[in-house]
Amino acid sequence: MFFPAFSFAQSTFLPQGSKSEHFLDRMEILLQTNPNLNISTAKPMSRKLAVETAQLSDSLSHFYPYDYFYRLSKIDQYNLQDLLMNNIEWVSGNKNVFNSKKPLLDVFYKHKANFVEVNEKDFFLVVDPVIQETQSYQTNNSQRVFLNSKGLTLRGMIAGKLGFSSYLTDNQERGPDFFQDRVTATGYDAVPGAGYYKSFKKTAFDYFDNRASIYFNVWKYFDFQFGYDKNFIGNGYRSLFLSDYAAPYLFLKFNTRIWKLNYQNIFMELVSQHAPGDYQYPKKYAVIHHLSINATKWLNVGLYENVVFSRADHFDFSYLNPVIFLVSAQQQNGSPDKTTAGLDFKANVGHAVQLYGQLVINEFILDQILHYSRGYWANKQGVQFGMKYVDAFEVKNLDLQVETNIVRPFTYSHSDSVSNFSNYNQPLAHPLGANFDEFIVIAHYQPAIKWNIEGKMIYYRQGIDSPGTNQNFGSNIFKNYNTRSAGDYGYKIGSGLLTNCINLSALVSYEVKENLYIDASVMYRDFVTHDAINTVNASATFTLGIRLNMFRREYDY
Repeated sequence: MFFPAFSFAQSTFLPQGSKSEHFLDRMEILLQTNPNLNISTAKPMSRKLAVETAQLSDSLSHFYPYDYFYRLSKIDQYNLQDLLMNNIEWVSGNKNVFNSKKPLLDVFYKHKANFVEVNEKDFFLVVDPVIQETQSYQTNNSQRVFLNSKGLTLRGMIAGKLGFSSYLTDNQERGPDFFQDRVTATGYDAVPGAGYYKSFKKTAFDYFDNRASIYFNVWKYFDFQFGYDKNFIGNGYRSLFLSDYAAPYLFLKFNTRIWKLNYQNIFMELVSQHAPGDYQYPKKYAVIHHLSINATKWLNVGLYENVVFSRADHFDFSYLNPVIFLVSAQQQNGSPDKTTAGLDFKANVGHAVQLYGQLVINEFILDQILHYSRGYWANKQGVQFGMKYVDAFEVKNLDLQVETNIVRPFTYSHSDSVSNFSNYNQPLAHPLGANFDEFIVIAHYQPAIKWNIEGKMIYYRQGIDSPGTNQNFGSNIFKNYNTRSAGDYGYKIGSGLLTNCINLSALVSYEVKENLYIDASVMYRDFVTHDAINTVNASATFTLGIRLNMFRREYDY
């Protein structure tokens, strides 16, 4: 916008939950040395880069037709063509293969993936409807569990210089019991992933999930996004840095990609925690830096830091410096704000396995680390380690993922109600907050072109505060850590009221038409609170749904 003469064609990004994400994960591991994919720890990925990767995968499969690593199965070939079809504006060569045989009214679905498409000189536009309708039966709930979503999504480019995208939905939802509790029981109301809501049918929720961004590129290496949306930093199912669990937020993102480096700066305006009766919701701000380096052709390492702050009478411009070390800037300001640093890595091994992990550090006091068993409250760290295994046991398109996450008490808390790592009463990193360990196993199998099968197991152990008390054992990130319950020592994973939870789910999905799915799923959740009577809350939820151009709603906590 500011340097139009130097602007290059700018791509929009793949939407949250895109079906292409899993295919790109597979390609990254199978190719092993692709520099564009190896550096893609910060998500979402641009459509242009996704297409370039897909076309490279296709060319390698033809160039090495007898090489097991580069040989694409028929299902991979279909998914590759599907990715190209859904990002047709960046496809070079013949696009007629994506034409519909019989366009609806000779206007709609001229290309199979796009409801309405305009492709004229200096203007490209795609508009698609968005629908998700699910009906569920929960064994211990007499009320109907449902989700009703409808809206539209659009993306486009102007003069090949400016990209834009929008996602607009209206939703009515009554989720499983534990989802309902997340919305209302904490005292800080919010629909997970959306935020503000109105009551619907007394116990259900009516809310919008609206997002929009503009994109532009300057001097080839610099990408800019100004939007109201979500971001994700990491390679796992969860992220301890920044996840897409919380509500959307306003941000300005600078991404620099050159040589073996990818450096991202995100400047965010967030909604601070607030009570339901507040007339105007308080604002706070965050700055995130993430540097990703391809250390070798198969190993990527990253450096991460953030700061969360608010000022009553001004914006703190010292945090706008895109290359400053945020901890030092925070110290120069008198250390009023919350800063966090971290390391991450991923290693692609043997064209079949990816190892990945994160380390997040809020405070590091060496003497207390060396005497870790004391359980010092300010040992505020978290760690993630995971593994992805594609074509597991030589079964084509059977992919496994195993992940563990451990976060110490108080890791995302602060000494006030402002600078905790949250947005609109929801954690910005892991949905459980802190004071937990978690183990995740995911199996994804695509036995045929139109079919997807997924099984998931999530087990976690967490120490929570006894309901109706003023306890603070560090799991609730919205509580001031100066109100901690046990003094300075004795905090470990599970401190407080110990709980155990196992969440098992299975999904069968069939793609009827392009981006139109029928989903059938079952979820069993067993939540045990180790109080005087070992309270058990177990239920099964059976769901049947249909969705079009929309990611599937998950209840994975």
